[in-house]
Amino acid sequence: MINQRTTRRDWLMASAASTLALSMTLAAPASAQDDADDQASDVITVTGFRSAIENSIAVKRESTSIVEAISAEDIGRLPDNSIAESLARLPGLAAQRLRGRAQVISVRGLGPDFTTALLNGREQVTAGDNRGVEFDQYPSELLSSVVVYKTPDAQLVGQGLAGTADLRTVRPLDRDEQTIALSARYEWNNYGALNAGSEDSGHRLTGFYIDQFADDTIGLAIGFATQSSPTQSERWDAWGYPTVGAGDLLLGGAKPYVESRELERTAFVGTLEFEPNANSHTTIDAFYSQFEDTGILRGIELPLAWSGASLQPGYTTEDGLVTAGTFSGVQGVVRNDTRFREADVMSFGINHEQTLNEHWTGSLDLSYSSVSRDDTDYESYAGTGSGYGTGASDTMAFELGGSGGFVFGSSLDYADPSLMLLTDPQGWGQVGFIKRPSTEDTLTALRVEAEREISQGFFSSVEVGLYTTDREKTKRSVEDFIDLANGGATNTTAIPSNLLLEPTSLDFIGIAGMVSYDPISLLNSGVYSLRPNLNADVLTKSWDVEEQQVIGYLQANVDSFLGDTPVRGNFGLQIVHTEQSSTGPRAGQGALLSYTESESYSHILPSANFSFEVAENTFVRVGAARTMARPRMDELRASQEIGINNQVCTTNDGTGNPAFNAANYDIAGGQSCLTVSGGSPRLRPVTADAIDLSVEHYFADGGGYISAAIFNKDIDNYVFGSSARQIDMTDAANAIFDSAFIAANPDITTGILYEPVNTDGGYIRGIEVATNIPGDAVAPWLDGFGLLASYSYTESEVQPDPNQAPIAIPGLSENVGNLTVYYERGGFEARVSNRWRSEFLGEVTGFGANREFRNIEAESVIDAQIGYEFGPGQFEGLSIFAQGNNLTDEAFVSYLNDDPRQVKDYQQYGATYLIGFSWRR
Repeated sequence: MINQRTTRRDWLMASAASTLALSMTLAAPASAQDDADDQASDVITVTGFRSAIENSIAVKRESTSIVEAISAEDIGRLPDNSIAESLARLPGLAAQRLRGRAQVISVRGLGPDFTTALLNGREQVTAGDNRGVEFDQYPSELLSSVVVYKTPDAQLVGQGLAGTADLRTVRPLDRDEQTIALSARYEWNNYGALNAGSEDSGHRLTGFYIDQFADDTIGLAIGFATQSSPTQSERWDAWGYPTVGAGDLLLGGAKPYVESRELERTAFVGTLEFEPNANSHTTIDAFYSQFEDTGILRGIELPLAWSGASLQPGYTTEDGLVTAGTFSGVQGVVRNDTRFREADVMSFGINHEQTLNEHWTGSLDLSYSSVSRDDTDYESYAGTGSGYGTGASDTMAFELGGSGGFVFGSSLDYADPSLMLLTDPQGWGQVGFIKRPSTEDTLTALRVEAEREISQGFFSSVEVGLYTTDREKTKRSVEDFIDLANGGATNTTAIPSNLLLEPTSLDFIGIAGMVSYDPISLLNSGVYSLRPNLNADVLTKSWDVEEQQVIGYLQANVDSFLGDTPVRGNFGLQIVHTEQSSTGPRAGQGALLSYTESESYSHILPSANFSFEVAENTFVRVGAARTMARPRMDELRASQEIGINNQVCTTNDGTGNPAFNAANYDIAGGQSCLTVSGGSPRLRPVTADAIDLSVEHYFADGGGYISAAIFNKDIDNYVFGSSARQIDMTDAANAIFDSAFIAANPDITTGILYEPVNTDGGYIRGIEVATNIPGDAVAPWLDGFGLLASYSYTESEVQPDPNQAPIAIPGLSENVGNLTVYYERGGFEARVSNRWRSEFLGEVTGFGANREFRNIEAESVIDAQIGYEFGPGQFEGLSIFAQGNNLTDEAFVSYLNDDPRQVKDYQQYGATYLIGFSWRR
C-alpha cells in the first residue's frame, strides 16, 4: 500500500525502519547484565557506521527488487555530510560536484535527468530547470534512510528510467521510546577566506524529538537542521584555444578568479502518526527547507589572442600547444562579481490506510510539493580605461602550470585603485551586467490503492491503484546592462573609497593582488544605472510547462516456492497517460508573440521482479521492465527565438525598405526567409527496455555480503540535438513586415523551425560487483575491522543522427568505484573512504546560464572520519567525532574538443574539516 507499513515492499521498509530503530536502541554500549541472570554471556553491540551498514544490507537482502540502501548511523546522522555523497558510494552510482560538494547523481551511467527522487514515497519537484534532483536541498541530518531502486515494479510511481531514490524520514511509531537527539559541528576549509569579507568557518546544528502517546497509538517526530557552510575555490576558466603559426593551439583568453561561497540552510521535518487500532493508520508528513547560497567571485578576465593583445615572437610550443610566451597590449577586466541563489522547498503529505476486512486493505494518499527559486548573477567591471586602447596596457608573460591553467607575470599593479577604475575596459557596451532568473515548480498528487491478500497458492496478494499528478513549472528571467550613472558605458569613475576592501590575492595565477570592493553596496549607491536587456535571447528564457499524468497500475505479488526453491517477487504493469503543454514567447526581429502547444500520449510499462533463494543466504534476482523518462522541462518549453536568413530576405535593403531575394529561396533545401529555434512541447519520453540479473550471497551473521550484477537497457526515443521542419509563420511575418510586402512575397510566411527531437536511441549496459567484508569473517584478530567496496563498468552508445558517429550518453563514466576501510570497537570508530570515477561528459552552466556539455576529467575523492562513543556513565549517549573531506584537494577539470590539453575549467576547493558531537537520550 502507499503507507510504507503494509504492502510487501512497504512491509520491507517498515521492517528496515524497525531494524534501524532497534539498532539505535542498542547503539549505547551494553549495561551490566542483571545479577539474577544466571546465564551471563558476552553481548556484541553493533553501533555507528557498522550498524548503518548492517541495516542497509538487511534492506537489500529482503527486497524483491534490485536495490541499494543507506541507513543512518544514529538519529540525525547519515554516514556522510550530504545525501549526494552517501549515494555516490553505492554500487553503480556517481556524483558530479558543484562548488566543491556533490550535488547531482548519475545512476548506472545515466545522468540526473533519468533519475527521480521521492520523499517518503512521494514524487518531488526540483529547483533546477530540469528534472534532475539537486540533493543539497535535503539535509542528510533529517533522513533515516535512502533506498535506490535499480529495478522498478508496477507499484513504484514516479519511477525514473535509470533509478529511483526514495528519501525516508523517521517513523515515530517504529520506535518504542521517547528520544531526544542533538548534534553540532564546526567546520572550516584549509584555504581560509580567499575573498575579503567572506567567511572561513561555519557550523551545523541538528535536533530531534521523537515520542509516543496514548498507549503508543500516536507518534510524533520533529526535527530541525540548520547550517552555515563556507566553501572556497580557485578557478581557472579559459576562453578557448585558437591556432597560431603552423596550427599550434594558443590560449585565446582567460577568466581566472577566486570564489568564496556560503551555504545557509534551515530545514524542518515533522511526522504525526495515528494508529488507534490494528485496522487503521494515518500518517501526516511535512518538510520545509530554506536554502541560500551566496558567492563572491573576484578575478581578472584577460582577453588575449581573441582581442587586441599580440603574441610576441619567441614563444614555446610543446605537442602542438603554446606553453610559454609573452602577450603585449593586454587590457584586463577586473571583476568583482556576486552570485546568489535562494530556494524554498516544501513538501506535505497525508496518508490513510484502512483494513476493510480479512482480505482487503485500502489506502488514500494526498501530497503537495513545491519549490521557489530566485537567482542573481551580477558582474561589475573595472580597468584602466574605457574601451580597448584608451587605458594603460599590460605586457604579460605566461607559462603553463602543472594544474592545466597558466600563470602570468604582469607589468601593472592590479591592486592600485587609482589605476583601476569603474569602466568598460574592452568596449563591450556595459560596465557590468545582472541576471535575475526565477523558477516556480509545484506538484499535486493523489493516490488511491487497494490490496487483496491471498492466503493460498502461488500469489500472496494483488494490488491495484490509481495515481494522478498535476505539475506546473514556470521560469522567468530579467536581465539588465549596467551603465555608469554619469556617462553610460563610455566613461570612467573611481571606485568609492568607502567601498574598497583589502586586495584579493591571485597568487595561483602569479598575480599578487587585485583591487576589491563591495559590489552589492556599489550597486545600491547610485553609481550605476540599469538598462533593460530586451533582446530575444533573454525574452525566450521565460516559459511555462504544465503536465497532467494519470497512472493506473496492477501488481501481483509472489511469496511461494518453485520446487524446493523459495521465490518472492512481483509482476504487473502501469498504464501511463500524460498531457503536456507549454506557453512561451516567440520573439525576435521586433516581434513578440505568445506561443502555446500541447501534446498527449500513453505508455504501457510492464515489469517483473523475482528473487530466488537458490541456497541458504544466496539469492538470484531477475528484473525486467520497460521504463521511461519524460523530457527535460527546458526542452519542453514553447519559447522560441525568431531569426531572419539574410541570404533570402532583410528588413532593410539600405533604403529603409524590406527586400526578398527569390533566387536564394529554397524551402526544401532549408533556405527560408524566417527561422525559429527553441524547445518543443511535442517531445515524447525516452523509453528503455531493461533486464537485470544479480547474484548475492549474505554472510550468516548478517554483517556482510558479496554481489555481482549485470544489466542492459535498450534505449529508444532519445532526445537530442535539433531537427528542421516547415511551419506556418504568418503571425511572425505580420509582426515584422508590412502587409504589402507579404502580399508581394507570400513565400516568406513559411518558415523553418529548429527544435529538439526524439531519435532512435541506443543502449547502456554494464556490470557491478560489491561487497562488505567484516574483519571477523576473515580472522578473529580482525574483529572490528571491515571493508566496503564496489566497482562498476558501464558502456553506452546512442546515435541520434544516422549520418553521424554514435556518442556516449552524457553523465556516464565507464569506470566507477568506491572503497571504505573502517574500524569500530569499544566505542572507537575510524574510517577512510575513496570514491572515484573515470572521465565523463558532464552538464555545466555555460555562458548566458545556458546548459552545456563538457568533457570532465577523472576524479578521486578521499574522505576520513574518526570518533568515539562514550559508554555507561556520566557521558552515556555522547559521541564526538572529526571528519576530513576532499583530503587530497582533488580538482574538478573540464576540457574542450575531446582534447585534455584544452583545459576549459579547472577548479580546486581545498579540504574541508569538521569536528563535532552528537548526544542522544
